[in-house]
Amino acid sequence: MNILAIGDVVGSVGCRFLREKLPPLKKLKAVNLVIANGENSADGNGLTPSSVRYLLDSGVDALTSGNHSFRRKESYDTYDECEQLLRPANFPAGAPGRGYFVYDMGRTQVGILNLMGTVYMDPLDNPFFTADALLNDTPKITVVDFHAEATGEKRSMGYYLDGRVSALWGTHTHVQTADECVLPKGTGYISDLGMTGTVESVLGVQPELTIHKMKTQMPVRFDLVQDGPCKMDCCLFEIDDATGRCRSAERLELR
Repeated sequence: MNILAIGDVVGSVGCRFLREKLPPLKKLKAVNLVIANGENSADGNGLTPSSVRYLLDSGVDALTSGNHSFRRKESYDTYDECEQLLRPANFPAGAPGRGYFVYDMGRTQVGILNLMGTVYMDPLDNPFFTADALLNDTPKITVVDFHAEATGEKRSMGYYLDGRVSALWGTHTHVQTADECVLPKGTGYISDLGMTGTVESVLGVQPELTIHKMKTQMPVRFDLVQDGPCKMDCCLFEIDDATGRCRSAERLELR
């Protein structure tokens, strides 16, 4: 089982680049399942019903999200109606949607869990306890998108769930890390997948806008960079069907 995890897709430019690059990559790497973080897939931030549908129609099988999950009110119903779209499971009860989903592939089922960190992030329920509650009865192959700021929190979660899930990857920082590995008990891991969007940007945003914000501390509308070379950051996890353990983790950057 080859599972491809794609870093935060930023804006319509990131969506279009993913649609261009994903089909040949799936064929080249014999990818069985594609999971992407889509919380920034709408221009501005957040996601919309149209950006969700665009990514699913482009070959993504399931979408995760994070702290921008509910930036757009028009997305609320989509979280409830589209089972392939997840929001972090440690959001309070009553939030739209779900944080865990079993993707049925016929002969194989894959559990997908979306969690959000709390270090330098919103004060949600403890993600470690949430993981414990949801991982009691899961398929042999289960993967986790941990949307978090702090590398220490991500690596801690990786070791905490080592041997209990097939793979865990971090999202949110939009900067791909070079620490892909298979942890001692068989869980594939990378601290952050990176992003899918414009290369000459600050996390997808026009650099002059983020610089102005840093220098003045005044409110700034973060408009995305829509032109220029793009990249798609991702990681390919090869999972043993029989054991659910990860055999290898391959970090990729497509330009």
